[in-house]
Order: sequence, then C-alpha cells, then structure tokens
Amino acid sequence: MEVFSLANIKSAKKRIKVTETKTLRNKAIKSRVKTEVKKVLAAVEAGDKTTAEKQLVEAISHIDKAKSKGVYHKSTASRKISRLTKTVNNA
Repeated sequence: MEVFSLANIKSAKKRIKVTETKTLRNKAIKSRVKTEVKKVLAAVEAGDKTTAEKQLVEAISHIDKAKSKGVYHKSTASRKISRLTKTVNNA
C-alpha cells in the first residue's frame, strides 16, 4: 500500500512503511482477541458454562499471544484474563 508522505529521507520512508505494516498486524490481533472475548461473554449470557469454559481457554490463548507479540502490555493482558475468568466462574 503506497501512502503519500512528506518524508524525503529514505529511512523515514521505510519507517512509515514498517509502522503501517505493524499497525495492520496489531489491529488484526486486537480484533481477534475482541472476537474471542465476545464468544466467551455470549456463552456466559446464554448460561452455557461448559461452552464458556472452552471459549475462555481459547480467549486466554489469544490474549497471551497478543502479549507475547507486544500488542498488549503484560498487565493489560493479565487484567483481561482475570476479569474474563472471574466472569465465567461467577456464571
């Protein structure tokens, strides 16, 4: 994707391209995490605890992957996992 930029220096042009690539990757990862969290919450709303627990494992896996790739800070990932687990356990 060619983006119009004001940069004249080669390294600045490269940084713009690299940032754009990383931004798209981060958006995709965050979107996937949100989808998995929604699946867990939907199962909890439906009162289906076994499905919620299975979905929770999937969601935790995606959150951990996002953390390892630097998309989420470790505290943010831990908080998300903790709140989601609490929600499933109290259902």
